[in-house]
Amino acid sequence: MGIAELTRNAVDVLPEGGLEAKLKLDRPLRVKLGIDVTSPDIHLGRGIPLQRMRAFQDEGHKAVFIVGDFTTRIGDPSGRSSERPILADEEIDANAQVYLDQAKTILRDDPELLEVRYNGEWLSKLGYADVVRLGRIVTVARMLERDDFEKRYRAGEPISVSELLYPLMQAYDSVAVEADVELGGTDQLYNLLAGREVMQAFGLEPQVVLTTPLLLSWDGEKMSSSVGNNVPLTAAPEEMFGRTMRIPDSQLEEWWTLVAEQPVPAGEPMEAKLALARLIVERSHGEEAARVAEAQFDSLVRRREVPDEVPEHVLPPGDPVHLPAVLADAFGVSTSEARRLISQGGVKLGGVPVTELDLPREQLVGTIVQAGKRRFVRLNEAT
Repeated sequence: MGIAELTRNAVDVLPEGGLEAKLKLDRPLRVKLGIDVTSPDIHLGRGIPLQRMRAFQDEGHKAVFIVGDFTTRIGDPSGRSSERPILADEEIDANAQVYLDQAKTILRDDPELLEVRYNGEWLSKLGYADVVRLGRIVTVARMLERDDFEKRYRAGEPISVSELLYPLMQAYDSVAVEADVELGGTDQLYNLLAGREVMQAFGLEPQVVLTTPLLLSWDGEKMSSSVGNNVPLTAAPEEMFGRTMRIPDSQLEEWWTLVAEQPVPAGEPMEAKLALARLIVERSHGEEAARVAEAQFDSLVRRREVPDEVPEHVLPPGDPVHLPAVLADAFGVSTSEARRLISQGGVKLGGVPVTELDLPREQLVGTIVQAGKRRFVRLNEAT
């Protein structure tokens, strides 16, 4: 396979020549990837670095998959304009339980090639003196060089001490597992480089840093479970298929390159999009599930098997549009009932389940909304 496959789609591989030097050690490398359990799913975007981890496994290296049960209690500030809300311990523990099965839709489940660790194993044992020692390694000035911290500092927005500690906690994970390589998205670059500094301070050979691009969702924003613009790796096949089909034609090349790791097939964009959706569902659920999901999509969306006569409903002013309010007005239900329907997957836009409460206006105009099995309405602008 070689280094070209290991670094496919990589944005940063630091330091220069570092990975080549690690590979010459003539032993399996310990390749680390940590994921905080802020929500009960791993989505396609988080799957991009997992795919690189799988490539290392295929070359005989050990994947060290870290479930961030402890660091979730602090909250990773990367890319955030404010401090991340902290989840209850019970929710964190519940999320952690489902992460491993999702990761295994991509990773090889082989004890010789996969090591699973929870960072509470070592971080919960650090005493005050240990935290102070960590705090001496990186200066506050260096922390404030981070793009997200710098913007918040200049805007006079609060930055908690716990957020400053987060990169050090993640870096200490690398010390605990003696990582040779750490993977992550480009928004993790600072944290991964901090891992090199902390490892060196603890007398270890610093890890190589490899970052991958952030996958943009159909709304043009970074894919995020908290936003709801994501495709969970273990979502129902029809939901995975439908959500993938929501991406615009302009994103086909990006998704084929990052998710499928193949060039876009020649031909019509619709056929390329269908092929991509099949591939994504098949990886998680198998060939038959992908076939059934496509048949359902074809029936509901492409052949539009909805009632011949669908009443029209005029969208309220404003952008974005609050979907629960639209459903309440269109179907005579309460907004709380509308929110419940959405959360339970009972609302579809163009045959595709939707979880977002607020949607861009252009995405709704001309779209058929289905609530439950029998209620349909077509959304349009006022004439």
